[in-house]
Amino acid sequence: MKRFVLAALAAASATAAFAEYPEKAVTIVVPFAAGGPTDKVARDLAEALRKPLGNATIVIDNTGGAGGTLGATKVARASNDGYTLLLHHIGMATSPALYRSLQFKTLEDFEYLGMVNEVPMTLIGKPTLPANNYAELVKWLEANKGKINLANAGLGAASHLCGLLFQQRMNIDMQTVPYKGTAPAMNDLLGGQVDIMCDQTTNTTGQIEAGKVKAYAVTTSKRLHTPALAKLPTLDESGLKGFDVSIWHGLYAPKGTPKAVVDKINAALKVALKDPDFVKRQEALGAVVVTDARTNSADHKKFVEAEIAKWGPVIKAAGQYAD
Repeated sequence: MKRFVLAALAAASATAAFAEYPEKAVTIVVPFAAGGPTDKVARDLAEALRKPLGNATIVIDNTGGAGGTLGATKVARASNDGYTLLLHHIGMATSPALYRSLQFKTLEDFEYLGMVNEVPMTLIGKPTLPANNYAELVKWLEANKGKINLANAGLGAASHLCGLLFQQRMNIDMQTVPYKGTAPAMNDLLGGQVDIMCDQTTNTTGQIEAGKVKAYAVTTSKRLHTPALAKLPTLDESGLKGFDVSIWHGLYAPKGTPKAVVDKINAALKVALKDPDFVKRQEALGAVVVTDARTNSADHKKFVEAEIAKWGPVIKAAGQYAD
């Protein structure tokens, strides 16, 4: 009986302590350099999270390198007290297939806090490409097999993944040209050194609006409604049935973070995702804020499991790995 009472008192004390969370600054680790799309999402989210977390101080820590795996590893090994979180994109699901020596286990080393947004992608070409629409692009690709340069922002980048899937679905071999980031890849596309690229709307919309690149299609299952992209067909309606690629972001904590803390962060996240300023900022990036069941911890994890199953075979078939 005494042990039961002591255990109950300890549990009550722990619950009371967690109720005060956060009592110090919360750090959100972004596994990429400052200024990129994921960094922007994290900073917007931090601003929206402050109030529902009791006007907490939230600090962004950019720990880039190795396709996002260094930052993810840092959080996996951090104290599981809820004060170190991870904001990561689709790399959470693709890293298990991309990296032979991954230092964390995606489905075992984290608490899933909820999805944040989804970012559509666009298929674009250099300004001098003779094809002016998707049907013409297909003819050009078929006529230039073995001579096509497909740019991406590096192994594991959104543009790399989309490009892999596009190649496989088209069944046309292309020369993959990896860069150290989106900016140099886009610069060479604008300059005509490479032919095509598939990248996030956050990176391509401005170039499309300015008429600096040829735009052929969007990668989502439905057309987009933003002014610059509304006329673009989907790859699905253009013949690549079932082609649906978006780059999503989710929030994570180290495995073992107390449930009371996980629940509190999840509740705050759901409030933040409805913040009008946050929604407006995401729309300006071409992103769609998640409002469905994936904002729940369990559904977020189920979604990542499905993404691992989706992308694993694509990456393995391409045979493009990192150490």
